[in-house]
Amino acid sequence: MLGRSRRTRAAAGRLDDRTLATAWQVVSLLLDYPTEELVSRRPLLESAVAQLPASVAEPLRRFLADVGACPLGQLQRDYVETFDVTRRCSLYLTYFAHGDTRKRGLALVQFKQAYRRAGAELDTDELPDHLGVVLEFGATTDLDVAWRLLLDHRAGLEVLRIALADKGSPWHDVVLALVATLPELQGDDEEQLAALVAAGPPSEDVGLDTQPYALDPRLNPRPTEPTELGPTIPVGAP
Repeated sequence: MLGRSRRTRAAAGRLDDRTLATAWQVVSLLLDYPTEELVSRRPLLESAVAQLPASVAEPLRRFLADVGACPLGQLQRDYVETFDVTRRCSLYLTYFAHGDTRKRGLALVQFKQAYRRAGAELDTDELPDHLGVVLEFGATTDLDVAWRLLLDHRAGLEVLRIALADKGSPWHDVVLALVATLPELQGDDEEQLAALVAAGPPSEDVGLDTQPYALDPRLNPRPTEPTELGPTIPVGAP
């Protein structure tokens, strides 16, 4: 269990509310499936990134430069190959801690309950632990609740970052910018990361098909047919 001081933004001494919300909003948009809308928003996103500290802004600038240089079709194919096929590049936070086990169903319920207590109801089919959803919720509704959810899955975020780096993915820069807004790994986080890197997410084969959430294809990081993923809380321009 992480200490209370690690779970409060004030104690972490990081970004002020407005800057953090801007950073998370931009990262949320850039983790969505790339479309013509993303390409058209690039100048606006670059303007928002210019307001951020260098540790957050520089990797986002690199990614936006890649967006400008890469044909949209190729960017879309790379997105599907990265996030819909590669297990360690899953954008679903509970997958890293719980894998394909019954515990993941409970973890998803806890995400929904956290949103509901903050006054937010997801009006979409997207799962509540999708990283883009968590960041959009934090940027628009409750930074503190989203902060705690991210720290609860800090080791999983680091597994995602490492996997994207190993893959040479341009989205590594997007996750790198997000990590720059969070406290560094320490204590239990480091131990959990070492375990995840060594063994990967847990699996559970016996009886899994009797659980309702096991039937949801979005819980499978290797879907038969890639689907377009995106933030579920309505996204506005930063």
